[in-house]
Amino acid sequence: MRLLSRLREAIGGPLGEAAAATRRHLDTLTKPPGSLGRLEELAVRWSALTGRPPRVTAPVIFTLAADHGVVAEGVSAYPQSVTAQMVENLLRGGAAVSVLARQAGARVVVADFGVATPLGAREGLVVRSVAPGTRNMAGGPALTAVQAVQAVEAGAALAESAIASGADLLGTGEMGIGNTTAASAITAAITGAPAEAVTGRGTGVDGAGWRRKVAVVRRALEVNAPDPHDGLDVLAKVGGLEIAGLAGVMLAGAAHRVPVALDGFIAGAAALVAVALAPDARHALFASHRSAEPGHVLVLRHLGLEPYLALELRLGEGTGAALFIHLARAAAAIHGEMATFKSAGVDGPL
Repeated sequence: MRLLSRLREAIGGPLGEAAAATRRHLDTLTKPPGSLGRLEELAVRWSALTGRPPRVTAPVIFTLAADHGVVAEGVSAYPQSVTAQMVENLLRGGAAVSVLARQAGARVVVADFGVATPLGAREGLVVRSVAPGTRNMAGGPALTAVQAVQAVEAGAALAESAIASGADLLGTGEMGIGNTTAASAITAAITGAPAEAVTGRGTGVDGAGWRRKVAVVRRALEVNAPDPHDGLDVLAKVGGLEIAGLAGVMLAGAAHRVPVALDGFIAGAAALVAVALAPDARHALFASHRSAEPGHVLVLRHLGLEPYLALELRLGEGTGAALFIHLARAAAAIHGEMATFKSAGVDGPL
């Protein structure tokens, strides 16, 4: 708990003067004030967090993998073995996030936080396994309180290591068959929304599969009664190891004032946990996109975040975070390279 306590104590609110300075600079550029819309908002929010204009030179995406005992309830269209197989694909550079990260010039950290299938030593794989997956949350807590904290702190330590090496943007991604069920339960627990409103089709279950999934989420909430005001309690009772690790990445980013790009629904559920643990962590979070998963809208509303993209993505892995890197670089370029009215010899507004 020592690392978690340190991070929570270090997280603060926005830096108003830095944000105002960026806004003043943007208003001197050769354009009508505010005409670049949310690119300008992104630059201002970035400055409010970091204390300086936006800059993206060393982005790192964390794709954390773990399995979920709740797959025994038939909530996924794919078998649990796919988690380990996709980790192999990630390590070979063949996954969607691998491709998009290469395009964006980002490093991908692939980490085993609790994959049920033994992976063995693999080049490029970071092993932080807490357990071989969670227990079935439909029958009791998914994790112990100790395991939840251990996974949060393992994610935070990975992020702190990257930050110490120069990372200036942290992307969040995951891989884990069954994790949309856990994310749905977390979202329902923290937002108070009903199970059917937060539960989507995940990997593509049919109508009967969706109804079964809703019933499982509802049962997990009834059996475990997670405290919506206690992020660790929610995480332990209905969460996942990779979700816990991502919450740790977010808390570390917030504590060090490094922007965190949220991916979709699973990362959003992790953000709910992180913000429950440290409310000011919200200011470090940038919602890359709005997922096709219905629960994601409720997550973003609860966090008070507006997504930058709406591409009907529902893959996870960090794909949305990888796409966000381009927008962050665009905002940085506008701030740093665009001419002012004075430098360009252009008459300003009357």
